[in-house]
Amino acid sequence: MADSSFDIVSKVDKMEAENAVNQARKEVTQRYDFKGTDPSVEWAGESILLKANTEERVKAILDVVQTKFIKRGISLKSLEDGEPYPSGKEYRIEVGLKDGIASDQAKKISKIIRDEAPKGVKSQIQGDELRVQSKSRDDLQSTIALLKGSDLDIDLQFINMR
Repeated sequence: MADSSFDIVSKVDKMEAENAVNQARKEVTQRYDFKGTDPSVEWAGESILLKANTEERVKAILDVVQTKFIKRGISLKSLEDGEPYPSGKEYRIEVGLKDGIASDQAKKISKIIRDEAPKGVKSQIQGDELRVQSKSRDDLQSTIALLKGSDLDIDLQFINMR
């Protein structure tokens, strides 16, 4: 009997992220407490650029963006929000999206699987994702439950269960 396997990835659905940014932009331009602060939410390459004329307002815009991401089903662990910094007469925050599993995070996940998962479970790092294999599907499911319960600072998805 062949081994069963699944892949561990960390990806952000680009369309959902785009929709969250559009909703945040619409709310920020319509809300009364943002009137006169020149608020802006826009894509700048692979990151989201937030602008306002005071540090407090740009932090409030960040809160709106985070709320929209949660409502669209995107974990806040997928966001890398920076600190507000002045740029001319306005303040800015750059929010990056984490896509893929970094090698140090992959090693940490492999160590958790090696130490705490059932004995027959093996994992191997394949670029920015991990493949987990075992003869028993029950062992794989308990490994998924173990990883969901562990305190990792990235959002994990489990795909390609076969």
